[in-house]
Amino acid sequence: MKLPLQYYGSKLLRTKATPITEITPEIRQLAYDMIETMLAHRGIGLAACQVGKPVAMFVASVSPDGTSQDSVNRIYINPKILWYSAEKQYETEGCLSIPKCYVPVERPLRIGAQAMDLNGHIFEMTLEGLGATNFCHENDHLNGVLHIDRTDAKHKKEIEKALRAIKASNSR
Repeated sequence: MKLPLQYYGSKLLRTKATPITEITPEIRQLAYDMIETMLAHRGIGLAACQVGKPVAMFVASVSPDGTSQDSVNRIYINPKILWYSAEKQYETEGCLSIPKCYVPVERPLRIGAQAMDLNGHIFEMTLEGLGATNFCHENDHLNGVLHIDRTDAKHKKEIEKALRAIKASNSR
């Protein structure tokens, strides 16, 4: 089921997610609904807080090596970044919760990450390029951080009017 999105100005986007302690049927359904929602909005990632659920889970459809949008939809529960590379990349990012506000963000080129799958198994992986950017972006959501928080003052100023409009249209 496609879920309604939370938009810029929603307190849920600034809420630290609660760890998931048990993989329940509700958590499974939320994961599947998040994938459906992400794909319906043509996104490459979606955190639970973006659909009104402040739990530590996000979904993504980017290959770990970051070379492509992937046909495999991945579910990350209680994700953690274990290490960051010293090498950085500077890419333009967008967000389904902040439509049409694309800004450059500096992220690590590679990361080591850990998460749990829907079977309760903990796994580790190395992500790079777009895969690393995507994981960092979605993981930020679980800590109440938005991509616009990670850009410079010049770019924040450029999107100020758009942010006010998003906030105003969603506070009614």
